[in-house]
Amino acid sequence: MWDLLRIEYVRVVLTHLGYPLYLLFILGVWKLPCAVVLLLPGFPRLKEWAYAGAFFNYSGAVASHAIVGDRVSILMGPLIFAVATLASWALRPPSRRLATGPESDTRPIDWIVPIMVAIMMLVVSLLTLPTGSPPF
Repeated sequence: MWDLLRIEYVRVVLTHLGYPLYLLFILGVWKLPCAVVLLLPGFPRLKEWAYAGAFFNYSGAVASHAIVGDRVSILMGPLIFAVATLASWALRPPSRRLATGPESDTRPIDWIVPIMVAIMMLVVSLLTLPTGSPPF
């Protein structure tokens, strides 16, 4: 949401990294379905792509900050998210892996819980929008 809302914090970060501001729209449009796919049950092939996209996003952020010479503490945020993404992908149960064969039927509760989590995360992200510039 932060990218799509183009809040000052992300605008300053993107400018600092040397990227054009229109990239916020592109990233924001892809991050929302990525999050939804990762939260919903089923869709194993889409989940593989979502995990890959999330990892590319975070590892690209680490590389971008390193290339512009930011201090290590700035790199730690996206690095932690990149490692968490890899861990989530590697440690998911066998029933949620792509190579397991046909998917089992899902119950309505399997959809309700992730949807509620996504809504709560959206509300929290909107309520915790940072103001001002990031501390570089």
